[in-house]
Amino acid sequence: MSSKEEKKPDAPISSPKQSQQDSSKSSSTETSKTSSTTTTSSSSSKSTSSTQGSSTTSSTQESSSTATNPLPNLYDRFVSSFEKALSQVENEDKKPEGGLNSFSLEGIAEYIQKYQPKNVIFLVGAGISTSAGIPDFRTPGTGLYDNIQKYNLSSPEEIFSIQLFRRDPVPFFDLAKNLFMTDVKPTPAHYFMRLMVEKGHVRRIYTQNIDILEYLSGTPADKIVTAHGSHYTSTCQKCKQTYDQEWFANHLRFGKELVAHCDKCKTGVVKPDIVFFGESLPKRFHQHVTQDFEKCDLLIIMGTSLVVYPVAGLIDEVKPHVPRLLINLEPVGKGVLRYNNKASNKRDVFYEGSADDGVKKLADLLGWMPELDQMIQHEWKKLDEEFAEIKKKIETKKE
Repeated sequence: MSSKEEKKPDAPISSPKQSQQDSSKSSSTETSKTSSTTTTSSSSSKSTSSTQGSSTTSSTQESSSTATNPLPNLYDRFVSSFEKALSQVENEDKKPEGGLNSFSLEGIAEYIQKYQPKNVIFLVGAGISTSAGIPDFRTPGTGLYDNIQKYNLSSPEEIFSIQLFRRDPVPFFDLAKNLFMTDVKPTPAHYFMRLMVEKGHVRRIYTQNIDILEYLSGTPADKIVTAHGSHYTSTCQKCKQTYDQEWFANHLRFGKELVAHCDKCKTGVVKPDIVFFGESLPKRFHQHVTQDFEKCDLLIIMGTSLVVYPVAGLIDEVKPHVPRLLINLEPVGKGVLRYNNKASNKRDVFYEGSADDGVKKLADLLGWMPELDQMIQHEWKKLDEEFAEIKKKIETKKE
């Protein structure tokens, strides 16, 4: 359907040849009338009078009908207006299709500037937190790894087994005291997501990380879905009393006992709302995932291996025309993403590099780098001051 309809004339227009024929017929009729008048004046007068009266009446009725019955023109206008409106709706629905002029960060930047997407979804993993310096408890030779070996676990990951936690929560709290209490700050990748939120582009951030750095960056909580949970909130395993991140952090820093117990029921163990092996994904994940990905108009994937399901399968849940950007140190998701297949690729972009490097380049292409730099420096300064105050409290407690 064309978005522009040709305007139809209100009345048909005669061709020059047709006008000449009509004129000739009119002249012939007048001659015939004159001849008839000469032979039978009386009859002709009556006939002429009758003919003129009939002609006048017919002409008057036709004019009256045209003047008082504008429905044909109104109908045409209605149809034309309806078709134009329908065409605009169809164009809006197809807006992102073919939106990438190049399968590169430049193409993504141009897409954002041109279409101003409002339902961008970020899907992120551990790679966006690497530069924050979070300790790795799974690598042999590191302090955290060596520390948990005393518990004789089959693997470091067993520390996140719900069966082990219910049987003996000590190994987890021993790890948590060292893992969660380091003075880590959000990375440029975290702040880029916040900047996108503030500019009105983001629908949701789906993170597989439990480090709460998305919250710490200042991104509003309603924009974040922690697919594997986090210690942003905690829950008593007995009475279900809930606690915020500050309560849990203060316990790890200043608590007399290693394991956190509920202030309400006194005996229940308080567990961070992290999804342990053997537990279901958070309710908030299921509440938002379907509608979010149906509305998505740009998917940005950063720092994830795309091997942990069901989260990894979400990259195939956006509509077929929606662009997908992968920022990662190595190519992943080749079974679904088409960035390595020039013949079939119509929307996928792969930037090979760290999440921080990728977002900085994209921010520069968008003209946002000064804003991003200012945000990072300002927020890091605030966090340094907060960490300094916490250290003073810890030292005071030791004394």
